[in-house]
Amino acid sequence: MYIECKDGGINGPARIGRVAFSRSGRTLYYGGRSFASLKGSGFKANYYDVETGEEFWISGCKKRGGDRLYSGTVEIDDDVREEYWRDVRSLPRQHELKRVKDAGKYA
Repeated sequence: MYIECKDGGINGPARIGRVAFSRSGRTLYYGGRSFASLKGSGFKANYYDVETGEEFWISGCKKRGGDRLYSGTVEIDDDVREEYWRDVRSLPRQHELKRVKDAGKYA
C-alpha cells in the first residue's frame, strides 16, 4: 500500500509497504502503528495514527505510479520491493530500486 504522512502538511514523507488489516477491516497496521479511518473528515488524509493522532493518506498503489499528489520521493520497503516492481508496476527489471521520484498528480 501507499502510505504518506500528512501531519506536517499536504506533502509529507511517503513509502510503499505491506499493511495488515484487522478482522473487521476498520484498523490498518503498519510499522508497529495502528491506523483508524477519518471517515471522510480529513483534509487530503483518510487515516490517523491511533496513538499520536498524526494524519495519513493510505491507499492501494497505482500501476502507473503517480501515487503522490505533489512531487516527491517515495521509499519502497525491502520486504515488498520485488513484488511491487513485478506485480504492481509490471517492471521487474527495476526490482533493485529502493526509492522512486514521483512527479505527483499536480505536477
